[in-house]
Amino acid sequence: MPETSDDESTSSEMMKCVSCKEEYDAEDAGTCRECYEEASETEEELKREIEELKSKVNFLRFWPPIDSRPHRSTSPCFTDVLLVAVDVDSGHPLANSAPVPANKAVLASRSPVFRAMLETEMEESLSGTIKLSDVSYDALRAFVNYLYTAEACLDDDMACNLIILADKYEVKHLKTYCEKFLISKLVLESSLISYLFAHQHNANNLLDAALSLILDNMDKISKREEYIELVDKDPRLVVEIYEAYLSKQVNTAVSSSHDDKVFLD
Repeated sequence: MPETSDDESTSSEMMKCVSCKEEYDAEDAGTCRECYEEASETEEELKREIEELKSKVNFLRFWPPIDSRPHRSTSPCFTDVLLVAVDVDSGHPLANSAPVPANKAVLASRSPVFRAMLETEMEESLSGTIKLSDVSYDALRAFVNYLYTAEACLDDDMACNLIILADKYEVKHLKTYCEKFLISKLVLESSLISYLFAHQHNANNLLDAALSLILDNMDKISKREEYIELVDKDPRLVVEIYEAYLSKQVNTAVSSSHDDKVFLD
């Protein structure tokens, strides 16, 4: 039998990747490991985008006619309505603001709170005007625009304002949208403030992200001025943070002990 040279043996064990055309180990199939991993990451990213688009489509879809649901015999007439930003103390419209027109059907399909207002003989339904207090005119316009388009032009302040509205009127899609933006901007210096804000407005995704950053930098956070102030203002939250920190320390110690045992075994 003829002997196989080292070059021939090496060549027979190598294949060309169908993606990048580079040679790779024949133990892999079709593509090299780098291209395979890159394709897997791309696939996961596309899956996430598809899920986000499905979520947006579901959010923008109108509710079915009320009279088609069980135990409903009549359907209120969803006509036009005006949303007005008013002063929290006086109840008067804010200066330099105007009513923001909207459609009752859109409001009712996006928010269960608006739906409750408009399905019953509440003042908002009878007058055709919904007053929103403690909100700026710009935030109100952005809020209504999101209810129609599922899009918003955000900065930190606007994202916070919209989370407040989304929490109050139970617009979960908007809250998630703004939380993702704030999480992408989250830094150590703002982590404690973000945690407090998320705690106040039930923004659980932001809460978890901020807490994780706090726990990873507890030695630095505990020396910051806002943390020291929090000890006096809201010690309950400080206790919650420390409980989470201690729990993480215990879990880390248990995991480390388990790894050491496996290594020794």
